[in-house]
Amino acid sequence: MTQKSITLRAMEPEDLDELYEIENDRGLWDVGTTNVPYSRYALHQYIASTNNDIFADRQLRLIIQTEDGRLAGIIDLYNYEPLHNRAEVGVVIKAEYRNQGMAKAALDELHRYAADVLDIYQLYAVVAATNDHSLHLFKSQGYEATATLRHWLHEKGGYQDAVLLQKKIKK
Repeated sequence: MTQKSITLRAMEPEDLDELYEIENDRGLWDVGTTNVPYSRYALHQYIASTNNDIFADRQLRLIIQTEDGRLAGIIDLYNYEPLHNRAEVGVVIKAEYRNQGMAKAALDELHRYAADVLDIYQLYAVVAATNDHSLHLFKSQGYEATATLRHWLHEKGGYQDAVLLQKKIKK
C-alpha cells in the first residue's frame, strides 16, 4: 500500500450530503461517540456555525480530500485541552477509500499541522480493544498503547474495553 496524496481542508456547505451520509452510517456508530442520526438541517447549522478555530470551538473537523478533489473522509481534533496542550483525534474514511493509505496520509498531515501551526504537544485516541484496523493504524503512526480502559465502551447490551493510545507530536 502506497501513501496517498491528500489535502486537509475546512468543511464547506457543498460537503453536506456526504457528511450526512457518514454521520448517519450506523456501521460507524460503534466506533464513535454517537448513536443517533443527524438531520441535514442540524449538519447544515453545524457547518454554518463552526469557527474552524480549535481555540474557540475546542474541536476542529477537517475534510480529507483526494488529489482529484473528492471527499475521502473526515479527521477530527476534539476534546482539546489548552492547559495541557493535547487533543483527541478521530478519523473516518469512506468505505470506497479504505485500505488505500488515506488514513495514514491524513494523520501525517494532521500531525504536522497540529504541531507546527496549532502548537499542540500531544494527541491521543481511544479505540475499542476489538478494533484491530484502528489499533494497527494508530500504532503504525507512532502512537503508543498506554492504558486499557476496562468496560469503557457500551455496545449492543454490553461493555467492552478500550485502548488509550498517545503520541507526542511536539518536541
